[in-house]
Amino acid sequence: MATLLHIDSSVHPGSDSASRALTEAFRRTWEEQHPEGTVIYRDLATDPVPHIDRHAATAFMTDPAAHTPEQAAAYAQRLKLVEEFEAADAVVIGAPMYNFTIPSTLKAWLDQVIVVGRTAGENPSVKGLPITVVATRGGGYSPGTPRAPYEYAQSYLQALLSQMFGAEVDFIVSELTLAATVPAMKDLLPLAEASRAKAHEDATTKAKALAERLAGAQA
Repeated sequence: MATLLHIDSSVHPGSDSASRALTEAFRRTWEEQHPEGTVIYRDLATDPVPHIDRHAATAFMTDPAAHTPEQAAAYAQRLKLVEEFEAADAVVIGAPMYNFTIPSTLKAWLDQVIVVGRTAGENPSVKGLPITVVATRGGGYSPGTPRAPYEYAQSYLQALLSQMFGAEVDFIVSELTLAATVPAMKDLLPLAEASRAKAHEDATTKAKALAERLAGAQA
């Protein structure tokens, strides 16, 4: 049975988070297709992984027999995250835009699972892994908009996930998520609602299509 790795990084809980609502819709549809499957869940806001330090950075480049106690501890924690990532048949990542880019907690997780010579590099162990990114942003950053040059979340993840991991990357995007709460954006509310509706539709259809595709491949 297929395994889905579900990662959230929004600081907002539950329905207060646009990205969490969408990853939940994706996961719910996935589980309907794979009722006997496995979902591994990581909430990086409530249970963040450590940022890479010198012990974690050097542990995979050092013979385990020569590890210091600090390297051994960092290696064990990093290995758990790497093996969890490698065990997935598909990944869905909630990636809200904060200050033009991704949350630091998501960057920390990425730094932990990027291991050149294993998950990244010439022959990555996760090559071809389907990764669906739910990208949400309070304003409008689509191509052609005034703020498009400041979009460093989706563009960053596209480059990193495809180039470092060799992953198959797809995006579900919901924009203008602050229109309902920021008075200056009230005129943009219809566009925001349309973007949200399209994103929820995409979450359902893409999860179903991916689940069916993987089920067929494993049959």
